[in-house]
Amino acid sequence: MDFLQSMIWRTEGIRPIAPVRWRGGDGLVSAFWEAESQAGARGYYLAGHPHIMVFFTDMSDQFRISNHDGQFARQFRPMPRAIYVPPGVPVWTGSTTTHRFSHLNLHLHKNRLLRFLSPSIGSSAALAAIRRPVEIYDVEAIEVLAGLIVNELSEPSKHALYIESLVSSIVASLLHVHEQNDGQAAGRLTQAQMNKLLSRVDELRDDRLTVAEMAQAVGLSESWFSNVFKQTTGKTPLQWQLAKRIDRAKGLLAETNMTISAIAAQIGFSDQAHFTRVFRQVAGDTPAAWRRFHDAQ
Repeated sequence: MDFLQSMIWRTEGIRPIAPVRWRGGDGLVSAFWEAESQAGARGYYLAGHPHIMVFFTDMSDQFRISNHDGQFARQFRPMPRAIYVPPGVPVWTGSTTTHRFSHLNLHLHKNRLLRFLSPSIGSSAALAAIRRPVEIYDVEAIEVLAGLIVNELSEPSKHALYIESLVSSIVASLLHVHEQNDGQAAGRLTQAQMNKLLSRVDELRDDRLTVAEMAQAVGLSESWFSNVFKQTTGKTPLQWQLAKRIDRAKGLLAETNMTISAIAAQIGFSDQAHFTRVFRQVAGDTPAAWRRFHDAQ
């Protein structure tokens, strides 16, 4: 499949410091960039097909990224080490300092990606996977694979199949694709991201954060966060927070003599009746009945 990447891109304050090393393949273009970015530099990228960027150094202190606008007036986050961008998703970047960086760009035809994923996870799950953005900060194996691709781009010696197989491995690792009972592909938050979120939630008395605040805590956009959060926990962010509040209420019911109205106020409910309704929905019983059952054990 002959393929030329289709991308609209504009940059200010970013310049290459070495010739771009690239190679085409079956529905694939691999390109290695070495560049220098000035403080205040900006970039805009919009591709009609999926693409992957792997950075070889930690860019989180120098670059920020947004899917909303180039002024970074709305949500933005530190640049991850590796990012998968679905087709048609715009990306803005901004540099906070002058620095040099290198990264591998992988442009993939969406049909090529579907052809790789579908035999293993099914066509519907594959289509869902390529529409799901992924960002990770812990790249380990992906960085090794990307480095092998860069070596081959620098000194070509192997068949095109070699790079194609390495790219396929990066895709499988980055997209966190595996077969589940429901046949859906999953992109998940890392344990480190979940730990950051738990720490942030535990700082609050009533355990309540907006979805935007939860996303900011782990360095993701709100829409991307909501998508992968449900894949990770099986709940929406608000359902998950509600379950944590009820868990806290159970602890207070079991370990203190606080009244139910006091517990309701302690965990941020407006009144006892509202707390009782929500507790029953989540725990299957009223707070009073739950406490009696626990005390009888």
